[in-house]
Amino acid sequence: MRHYPSDRVDLRSDTVTQPTPKMREIMSSAIVGDDVLGDDQTVNELQEYVAKILGKDAALFVPSGTMSNAIAIKSQTKPGDEIVTHKKSHIYLYEGGGYASLAGCSVSLVDGDKGIMDPNDVKSAIRKSEGSHSHFPNCSLICVENTANMGGGSLYPLEVLDSICKIAHENNCRAHLDGARLFNAVIASDIKPDRMVQNFDTISICLSKGLGAPVGSLLVGDSETIAEAHRWRKIFGGGMRQAGILAAAGLYALKNNVERLHEDHTKAYNLAESINSMNGFEVDISSVQSNMAYITCNNKPASIIVSELGNFGIDVLSINDDVVRAVVHLHITDEDISRTIDAFRKISN
Repeated sequence: MRHYPSDRVDLRSDTVTQPTPKMREIMSSAIVGDDVLGDDQTVNELQEYVAKILGKDAALFVPSGTMSNAIAIKSQTKPGDEIVTHKKSHIYLYEGGGYASLAGCSVSLVDGDKGIMDPNDVKSAIRKSEGSHSHFPNCSLICVENTANMGGGSLYPLEVLDSICKIAHENNCRAHLDGARLFNAVIASDIKPDRMVQNFDTISICLSKGLGAPVGSLLVGDSETIAEAHRWRKIFGGGMRQAGILAAAGLYALKNNVERLHEDHTKAYNLAESINSMNGFEVDISSVQSNMAYITCNNKPASIIVSELGNFGIDVLSINDDVVRAVVHLHITDEDISRTIDAFRKISN
């Protein structure tokens, strides 16, 4: 399904996807206005569409998933508060410490197998100033990531999501879902999106990963929180003008590229199984639950593996000294998977 000139197989991330010809056509004819003034019809349509399919009051279109998470935290906390999240979550590892620099929050980190937090551990991580002689900060927000990127694209069971939200609300905290790859989780678990996010106060979704749009994320939630988030979007520099061109791509992606995600999941699993059978590589097959494969390199540093695969036209990403990540997306064909397996086999000895 590659619609752009390249002789390489790019498995570094699903963020490398490019608009397909049909998506470009839709973008070129999009009705636009000034979104800062609220009159871009296509942006408004996208926001209403996403809010409806997630069963929430409102949504806000923003340039990136990092901004969506940042304004979610800023809108639901105050400086000096604490958030709870997994120690390998995107919010903690890969968003520049925005929870601290932008929201003034500290963070309480929770462990958990394959990036999945246990509800009891979440409960134990919640601290409140009251009753501590003011030693503790007030935890006011629990942040969950589904799928869990650093867990290998792993999925939260629905009952765990529900339990974490229940614990958050019983302890006067709000619950935010970093659903950058929410629709991968929806397709892999066969749970409707509105049910999956039912008990979360806010949800961030990304359009520019597996769904294939070039730019954009949305923050979804109740009307009051989204109104506050709109203010912080402006302050953080996220107000866009004729953004309907981008929103049109997002609408197309949501209406055409969700159901096909199962193809990416199947290819990722087949790739992982083949590589796991080779000398020098190991994959925890139980963690390959969506479109990612985290591959442990037993005989060579990950940086060398990246270089050697690159010589065969295969691009992957090194995660640490001995792990590389391969992410399948809509531009990866069955032939690309075969070519990648062959390249791994050639460097496995």
